[in-house]
Amino acid sequence: MSRRPAVGPVRNLIGRAWLRAFGWHAEGQLPDAPKAVFIAAPHTSNWDLPFTLAIAWTMRTNVSWIGKESLFKPPFGRFLKALGGVPIVRGQKANQVESIAEAIQRQKDGLYLVIAPAGTRGKRDHWKTGFYRIAEKADVPILLGFLDYEGKRGGLGPAFLPSGDIAADMDRIRAFYADKVGKHAERMGEIRLREEQS
Repeated sequence: MSRRPAVGPVRNLIGRAWLRAFGWHAEGQLPDAPKAVFIAAPHTSNWDLPFTLAIAWTMRTNVSWIGKESLFKPPFGRFLKALGGVPIVRGQKANQVESIAEAIQRQKDGLYLVIAPAGTRGKRDHWKTGFYRIAEKADVPILLGFLDYEGKRGGLGPAFLPSGDIAADMDRIRAFYADKVGKHAERMGEIRLREEQS
């Protein structure tokens, strides 16, 4: 049986030092599940990544995260991959959900895959459905990760398996993030999927 992806003592120390330096604290607990799709929201700043990593490391877990391919070019590409980064090509939607879900299923050890459903730091009028479809196809829970710059806190909310009733699941997600504020609050878009807008 696979275990949750553990982090070493050095990264744990770095994570705790980072949060202490900025006056932040971590909240919540890791789920029992060894694999999950980890929502990162709200996403409004480049600062979101170091805070997300610091919180994960403070909780003694490693995460992998998806980023646009251009982030992984020299000189920082190798460094970002060492921090768990997985490049994807934007615009190539065909089979992307299926291939990521299959990769999660094939992973023998634990894997928490961080996805920012907003897809960008700028304001959008909807979230992308990839996080939901990947969790659904891989049969892993969705883990509600958050950053709240107003409260100087970040961490984990509940984890749940996609029910197939995407509207009900999105209502649950919206309720959780209602009081979470991004670094740039003016960039926070509505938590709604495109298909819910029709």
